[in-house]
Amino acid sequence: MKIYIAGPMTGLPDNNYPAFHRMADELRAHGYHVENPAENASNPPPCGTWTGWMRLAIAQLIRCDHILMLNGWQNSRGALIEHRLACDLGLTVLTETNIDRDMEVT
Repeated sequence: MKIYIAGPMTGLPDNNYPAFHRMADELRAHGYHVENPAENASNPPPCGTWTGWMRLAIAQLIRCDHILMLNGWQNSRGALIEHRLACDLGLTVLTETNIDRDMEVT
C-alpha cells in the first residue's frame, strides 16, 4: 500500500515539515510505503516556484493508492488540489483521525 501525505506547508513554521515527517515515520513503522512531499526539500525543483514544487508532489501522488490529509489541509491551496486529484483518480482518502494504522499492508 502506498500512501501520499498531503497537508498545509506554505506560510507555516518550517513549512510544516515536522508534521509530515512525524506521520511518515509512524506509517513506515507500520510497514507502509510513504510518499512524503516534505522529503523533496533535499532535491528542490530547479525553478524553485510553487508550481515546480506542485509538479514534484503530483508526480508522487499519482503513484499512490491512498492519500492521507493532515490537519488543516482544507486551508491549503496545494492540498486542495491534491485532494481533488486523488478523488478524481479513485484514491482512498484518509485523515489523521480516520486512518486505521492496522490496515493490511499490500
